[in-house]
Amino acid sequence: MPVVLDTNVLLSLYVFRDSRYAAIRRALEDGRWSALTSDACFNEYRRVLAYPLFGLDSNSQTSALDSYAAIASCIAAVSAMTAPLPQCADRDDQKFLELARDGGAALLVTSDKALLRLARRERLHGLFRIVTPDMALGLIAAGDSVIVGMENGTSDANSHTR
Repeated sequence: MPVVLDTNVLLSLYVFRDSRYAAIRRALEDGRWSALTSDACFNEYRRVLAYPLFGLDSNSQTSALDSYAAIASCIAAVSAMTAPLPQCADRDDQKFLELARDGGAALLVTSDKALLRLARRERLHGLFRIVTPDMALGLIAAGDSVIVGMENGTSDANSHTR
């Protein structure tokens, strides 16, 4: 199942190795979930890793980048007519919406408030879902097939129309 992870989620998984999100990392590493990235999203991750706030030396930065690059597929932007997206209040986050749409993601996993506000508006119905890492954990526990049913407005775990 294709998913997009925002930069804060990547930091939790590959820098801080937050044990609360170990199931997300396992789903990515064992291939149940397929991480999608773009040049813009990957470059943001690279830039954030270098922030002095995190105190990461070059080896730690390279390790975090390489760990993610090993499981992520880079998606090129789609220039043809595509489904319109709402504008995110934080322009820096628009690239994650575009990546999820262009890559055919089922989920955009984020803890960003501006992106989560869009999820409440139901303006992305039929494209992808925006979920918190905790919601993603719940979906993993319930079984990924339930996500397909939720995208189609049902909770039928046997609905596989994606």
